[in-house]
Amino acid sequence: MQPKRIAILGVGDRGKMFATLLHNNPAAQVVAVADPGRKHRNFTVQQHNIPANRIYPDWQTFVASPPPCDAVIIATPDRHHVGPAVACLDKGLDVLLEKPMGVSLEECRAIESAQRRNNRIVAVCHSLRYHQAFRQVRDLIQQGAIGRVMTIDLLEQVEIKHHAHSFVRGNWGNESRSTFMLLAKSCHDLDYLSYLIDRPCLAVNSFGHLSYFRKENAPPTSTNRCTDPCPLEPTCTFSAVKQYLETRRDKWPANVTGAATTAESQLEALRTGPYGRCVWKCDNDAVDHQIVSMQFADEITATFTMTAFTATGGRRLRVHGTMGELNFDEQTITIRHFNNPEEKSQTPIQEQGTHGGGDARVLSAWLTAIQTRDNSLIRATATESLKTHTIAFAAEQSRKQNRQVRLAEMDA
Repeated sequence: MQPKRIAILGVGDRGKMFATLLHNNPAAQVVAVADPGRKHRNFTVQQHNIPANRIYPDWQTFVASPPPCDAVIIATPDRHHVGPAVACLDKGLDVLLEKPMGVSLEECRAIESAQRRNNRIVAVCHSLRYHQAFRQVRDLIQQGAIGRVMTIDLLEQVEIKHHAHSFVRGNWGNESRSTFMLLAKSCHDLDYLSYLIDRPCLAVNSFGHLSYFRKENAPPTSTNRCTDPCPLEPTCTFSAVKQYLETRRDKWPANVTGAATTAESQLEALRTGPYGRCVWKCDNDAVDHQIVSMQFADEITATFTMTAFTATGGRRLRVHGTMGELNFDEQTITIRHFNNPEEKSQTPIQEQGTHGGGDARVLSAWLTAIQTRDNSLIRATATESLKTHTIAFAAEQSRKQNRQVRLAEMDA
């Protein structure tokens, strides 16, 4: 088969990752790139030898006059997903779309409607569905390893310094610039719970707050920036100097400040940019802890907890069935049957790459699907993702209104 001609819209961290995965991939040829950042564009342009007339300053310019291509990868900021997704689908292009689909239920519905209207292939990047270890857990449950599933508990450990970087100082700290925390960070998790249970979600209750990273919690002698200088900086857990300057500046998270070339430029970025701010004196409004309780069909219940207050990242899962229980911490799967108290453990398949190799598998499945026109290869289609995104919107409505929300309300 001829390689598919791919355009990448948005080449920040995620778009750059997909561009790198496509480098020397015989199934695809990257033929165009769109991004307002010249530095971001140049990396992908050089990597794929993209000619000057196929370099676009933004997605709007691309869709106004696209070059000959078959499909697009959309990795623009969260609030700029719906525009390019609908426009590209209406031009007959297949789409690989970063999560979240959109920042409102109306945007998500518009993308799903455009996919159906144009009969194109859309994959939403819910990489946990493709992560080999998480997939192995699902296979065990589907095979009846612990009997009929009754309850599930999933914990997402955001990790305190990661939260301070991304959801206080960073791009996802303020809802007006991105979207609410549950959608930005945890639509993966709600999607995976739905994937495990494989039943419709009927109702949700949610509680969550921004409790710690607030101005009133700032130590009395702290300054507005770690570089002011702040007298507490040498011993502060959230020192920007330690996190972004006294580390490898070409690695995450230091490399996202936009000035990681020299120590001097990095220091200036901390003095003037968002990442040098005191974590208690930012403009953030993202919650730092939240729980969601869900009622699924067939009387299956589930809880999801997102918290910043963990020392390490990763997910922890407990699944309770009529014959036993399963525990999973991303490293080990443990099963204990009620009629045999001896614990049985297995080490799941581990792969290299972002999201445990899940991102590479999303991309591979999508490329095969658009080559063969077999939509069944996509585990998170626009239609499926719309269902699980709706849970996130219902949960946020529940949190803000302090009441149970039934999913049927979201269709009203």
